Amino acid sequence: MAQTIRRGGKGVRRAAAARTNKARVARARRTTGSALDRALGALPVSEARLQQAFLAMILGGAAVLAWMVASMAGVPTMAAAQLAALAGDAGFEVRRVEVRGVERMNELKVYEKVLAERDRAMPLVDLQRLRDELLQLSWVEDARVSRQLPDTLVVDIIERRPRAVLKKPGRYVLIDARGHELEPVKAERAKTMLTLAGPGAGRRIADLDRLLEAAPALKPQVREAEWVGNRRWNLTFRTGQVLALPQGEEPSASALVSFAKMDGVNRLLGGQVAYFDMRAPDRIYLRVPGRAQQAAKDAAAKAAAKTAAKAKAAAD
Repeated sequence: MAQTIRRGGKGVRRAAAARTNKARVARARRTTGSALDRALGALPVSEARLQQAFLAMILGGAAVLAWMVASMAGVPTMAAAQLAALAGDAGFEVRRVEVRGVERMNELKVYEKVLAERDRAMPLVDLQRLRDELLQLSWVEDARVSRQLPDTLVVDIIERRPRAVLKKPGRYVLIDARGHELEPVKAERAKTMLTLAGPGAGRRIADLDRLLEAAPALKPQVREAEWVGNRRWNLTFRTGQVLALPQGEEPSASALVSFAKMDGVNRLLGGQVAYFDMRAPDRIYLRVPGRAQQAAKDAAAKAAAKTAAKAKAAAD
């Protein structure tokens, strides 16, 4: 009987190699599967929870993609407008405004800014724009605007604190510790506060405060400070007496401390001296009102007496 031999069939070695490869693949699958099962089993959530999480991630990604596509088509703007209209119909619109933190400024200035939002749907209120407008008010140092659902806008104001009065040509202006102008004031009010005068004095108020801190006993007695020649201060006390200080932060502070010590010993303030000049180092010049006139009168009287004596001697 003839035997048929197929050409191209697998040899013994090839068949053995194929069986070996299949065994390796099966073993790898069993190893991988068992490692994955062990990793999933170690997690503190169930397999059902994991499936839900993966599904949520897939749906979230799809939602973000849909939103990006809609944004390019302008759909969100229409959706936001529709949402705002629905919120307004449901009662979520501005009906009330509550202002907090106002003590010195005119509260109506705040309401004028915010009441423009009255009857506007809450989602359409631009809180940042409102805050920016409030910060333009001279008295407002900081502001915060928030929604209090369903119908109230809450405005929290931090006011600037007045520090002094700036003397300008023909008027007085209230300023804070940074020299920020708050509002015009009458001359009567200026008399009760520290008054600054001279070009650029408002911008130097922080420097003046540091100077006055060098002599705390004199600080409440200073009524006016004049910035002279953009380099030094003249201080006017409540007694009307004037102290001229040298230029420079350290020399002026040292001179003020020296004056405070002399005043503590000799009671200079309230005395006859009207002007104290301490611009020269280690020296003080005093000016007494009427002293020059009196000296002139004394000199004239002395000259007249001398002339009269000469005339009498000539007659004899």
